[in-house]
Amino acid sequence: MGDTTRRPSVVLLHGGPGLPDYLDGIAPMIADLAPVYRYDQRGTGRSPWQGRHSLARHVEDLAELLDAWELSEAVLIGHSYGAGLASRFCLRHSDRVRAVLLMCGPFVGDWRTEERAERGRRMSAAQQQRLRELEELPQRTEEQEVELLTLAWFADHSDPERGWHWAAEGALRRRPVNWSMNAELGAEGRADPLDGHLADLRARLPARTEILGGVDDPRPMSALESLALQLGAPLTRIEGAGHEPWLEQPDEVHAHLRRFVHDAVVGR
Repeated sequence: MGDTTRRPSVVLLHGGPGLPDYLDGIAPMIADLAPVYRYDQRGTGRSPWQGRHSLARHVEDLAELLDAWELSEAVLIGHSYGAGLASRFCLRHSDRVRAVLLMCGPFVGDWRTEERAERGRRMSAAQQQRLRELEELPQRTEEQEVELLTLAWFADHSDPERGWHWAAEGALRRRPVNWSMNAELGAEGRADPLDGHLADLRARLPARTEILGGVDDPRPMSALESLALQLGAPLTRIEGAGHEPWLEQPDEVHAHLRRFVHDAVVGR
């Protein structure tokens, strides 16, 4: 989106892993400032793939895309798993990153324990039981898959009523989910977490590195605060927003993204 003859360019990295790109609402916020590239990660959406997945392969996919787009460097904006992917790309190809914004990730430390507890507080006992039942099914119908994803995602948001609407909508649009990709990359990430690479990452990150998170994300803000401290990067907290802050606080996120991209493009 935007004038692709202009440089530098922005590349959006969606989360998952295992979901197709869903950052179509972000791109128009900044496309007048710099061209914005989006892509479905290997094995999702319009990027079919039947082989095994690895974090290294996904990092090199991005490098190959930059080559194909004739971009010597880019401004990276990663969300959730995409923030982790952006971080791992910086470890391997720091010379190709002009600036990076990490949105709602990556989380460090034992954040999953607190996340599970918070999700338990946001869901009724019946909802938790139904989610477990759906997860344990060897195969699911289309209706069951939509129900599972809605239950899994609605607690990501600050507002439960609007969160249910967004989750149900996402369960229809962000499909199909590549569950094997999710399992493979999730297992590799747990075996080799970014926690062990933060000193190296801090040395390789561009000078313009920022972190943004929703205060009401069930994933604990304290994990992003720890990340910001260890990376020496500024952290912006979006009040009244969860894991997709542009949905609940669009004006604030819009202003932040435009300021970040503007400064990255003009080098201020």
